[in-house]
Amino acid sequence: MPRFFKEDFKENPFLEGEEASHISRSLRMRPGEAITVSDGKGKDFSCVIRSVAKEKIELDVLEETQNVTEPDIEVTLCTSLLKGDKLEQVIKHSVELGADFIVPVISENCVSRPDEKALKAKTLRWQKIANEAAGQSSRGKLPQVEEVVTLKRLSEQLSSYDLVLFCYEGGGSPLGETFWENDKAKKIAIITGPEGGFSKEEAGMLENAGAKVITLGKRILRAETAPLAALTAVMLLTDNLE
Repeated sequence: MPRFFKEDFKENPFLEGEEASHISRSLRMRPGEAITVSDGKGKDFSCVIRSVAKEKIELDVLEETQNVTEPDIEVTLCTSLLKGDKLEQVIKHSVELGADFIVPVISENCVSRPDEKALKAKTLRWQKIANEAAGQSSRGKLPQVEEVVTLKRLSEQLSSYDLVLFCYEGGGSPLGETFWENDKAKKIAIITGPEGGFSKEEAGMLENAGAKVITLGKRILRAETAPLAALTAVMLLTDNLE
């Protein structure tokens, strides 16, 4: 069933703009057909379409329920900028897996270094990809793609998390072991690097800022594989992939 997000939907049970156009033109939905709307805060509304216009879709709410798909932890995925469309794929799949926030990071060995104008356009596209993935995977919350930050700036923000897992190709403690030593953590950050990895200086900076240095195994994972592997492992360890 098609799913859409609107923060104030309970007070204003209609969809308009781009979403209305998508429903009427792309999906070709008609009055009487069913859709789900989420307020992005965990509430789902089962609806039927009352009327269809190019700019506005009016809906009748049949039922309001609590969304049950959200993990019981909050995960922020901090991943370095990647070449081509690799980061788009990471964002899409990390939202499906349950990430709440995605923070793109510029680190020393990033090959991708778009200028400020390009970054603004990319951030809008990344958020759109996250929105679509949230709808496809029946999320109850709308994950946010944050503005790009430098690794140094990120290191200054790590104290706000219960646990920071720094995935380092240079070695570290096993993820499972580190996680069970911090099994009460509910607000978790995962940091992964670019194609060229992290420098020793960057690794030291993150460790000094409180990040737990972990390894994802003996094999070197691609920059687009590591964030999804780490996120999947965290969700599995917290029983959020049942």
